Amino acid sequence: MPSTLPPLVRFANFEVDVRAGELRRDGNKVRLQEQPFLLLTVLLESAGEVVTREELRERLWAPDTFVDFDHRLAVAVSKLRDALRDSAEKPKFVATVGRRGYRFVGQLECIDSLFAAPNVQIVETLPPSSQPADQGDIPELTPREPARLGTGRLIFVASAAFVILLSVIALWKFVHIRSGKEQPLPTRSLAILPLQNHGQDSNSDFLGLSLADVLITKLAYVSSLSIRPSAAVEKYRGAAIDLQKVATDLKVDTLLTGSFIRDGDNLRITYQLVDAKTEKILGQGVIDLKYDNLLTVQDRVTNQLISELQLSLSPSEAERLKPEKPVNPLAYEYFLQGLDFHGQHKFPLAIKMLEKSTSIDPNYAPAWAYLGASYNSDAAFELGGREQYRRAEAAYERALALRPNLLDAQMFLANLLVDTGKVEQAVPLLRDALKTNRNNAAAHWELGYAYRFAGMLEESVAECKRARELAPLVKGNGSVLNTYLYLGRYREFLESLPVDDSSFTLFYRGFGEFHEKEFDQASKDFDRAYELDPTLYAGIGKALSDSIHQRKGEGLELLSDLERQIKERGVGDPEATYKIAEAYAVLGDKIAAMRVLRTSVESGFFSYPYIANDPLLKGLHKQPQFDAILSAARQRHEAFKSSLFS
Repeated sequence: MPSTLPPLVRFANFEVDVRAGELRRDGNKVRLQEQPFLLLTVLLESAGEVVTREELRERLWAPDTFVDFDHRLAVAVSKLRDALRDSAEKPKFVATVGRRGYRFVGQLECIDSLFAAPNVQIVETLPPSSQPADQGDIPELTPREPARLGTGRLIFVASAAFVILLSVIALWKFVHIRSGKEQPLPTRSLAILPLQNHGQDSNSDFLGLSLADVLITKLAYVSSLSIRPSAAVEKYRGAAIDLQKVATDLKVDTLLTGSFIRDGDNLRITYQLVDAKTEKILGQGVIDLKYDNLLTVQDRVTNQLISELQLSLSPSEAERLKPEKPVNPLAYEYFLQGLDFHGQHKFPLAIKMLEKSTSIDPNYAPAWAYLGASYNSDAAFELGGREQYRRAEAAYERALALRPNLLDAQMFLANLLVDTGKVEQAVPLLRDALKTNRNNAAAHWELGYAYRFAGMLEESVAECKRARELAPLVKGNGSVLNTYLYLGRYREFLESLPVDDSSFTLFYRGFGEFHEKEFDQASKDFDRAYELDPTLYAGIGKALSDSIHQRKGEGLELLSDLERQIKERGVGDPEATYKIAEAYAVLGDKIAAMRVLRTSVESGFFSYPYIANDPLLKGLHKQPQFDAILSAARQRHEAFKSSLFS
């Protein structure tokens, strides 16, 4: 396959600046629209070879874009020829090849070949393998036997090593490693969208989001880059992309889009880095590789993005962005499938994939981290049982033993510690993570989450607001700023909610409306949330809706069932348990409310300022045990404040 382009290419008196997205003639910029320019770069990548009409369709238009392809291609070719002062009858640069396609026939001169080295494609000719197994509960993937190296392969490997050496030299030459004394560069915002599957193999669809996710995780260590989380971009999986609309929705100035085609054991990945405002292509590339070498994609694209965006790295960031250690290819494929299921909230399936991955290669830390996250989510949202919490903590500890500075594992473990009543252990872990990842929005958000459990409400708001400044859609649809509610700032709470109609968001919208005494609308949102997905939180909302409609018996029965499930399975974070106590109090069952409130505080929700002023608990203030429960919350709150804020 042909190589991707170096940053600057010359032919005749023309110059193509790939990074700037410009065509120049005799040093002067030639006006050329995006589509003809992209056509030119595709032809230059395959200079001297025929680029078929079908390949041009795939490269220039998304598969779900409905256009008159023949007409649009003819227009693009015509505009390109006009810009090059070329003709179809006597082509100097762009020749028509019958009804097959087009060929660039000019003589190329590549400038600054050293910088082009990272883009050079190394492709081996391999016998096709069987198609991957159907993606059911657990796809049975057959390990591939290693190929034998003959003389020709040894020469190839030596050549590949030389190219990699050039890549490293180029990256070190281009990327400036800043000292601690220099001022940090302005933060650039980036969204990496799920890759589109342009091939015929639907079993490979999982690569779209999972490859984007590993890139997001890798680049999260760069403090001069504000990158949108996977939860924020997941909705664009398989969708037609309007660049400016997506950029506006995600509040970013830069987008990375891409596609992939899998053909047996061969994989082609095409990507573009685009300035969202001008839609100028800042960089683009094509990666051709064996499917078994998927792990190298994140390192190659990461290096290219750092170069194209001219990001400045601290020594610690450069250390963390070093290439991944080798991972068993089969284990890595299971890992990517697990990531995809985790992103879809299909936690039991994610667990199966990630357990397979860790059993095949137990030394890959990210697989342990996401296995722990899947256990944790299965326990919290699927009522999977206390055993899942134990497994989650063990998986996080395994991940951190393998890679102590793995940011995802640090944040996942901190979240688990908060949910299981160990806030005092979670906060130092998150603060340590932020020392080396000061612009990581998710870490700031998790710290704000921990603070609200401990009653540090203003500090919680500050951390969550900082998280949203860095990444407006941090935590995706789970970004509910409960602390506004706890401070009595109900309108701000409602305005802060994600703009969607998921069951989770509808519950919290109804909860805010309930506090604002907008009971009719609250009831509608509570009922809709329960219809969509009768989870723990939606069940609490349904009980509150029953209170609005004077269905006390039904509401109390529902709460009793939720309480029973939590007790039997050992699940449900202390904050959720607290909301059950609130619902009991609203429905008038003071004995049950006091029982559950005590459990919540003893389990780790000791937000004393909130508990003392919660309007939903006013009916409990004269209960004999209320002062004792409030005193226990105050003592732990003050100890936390003294220990971690003095």
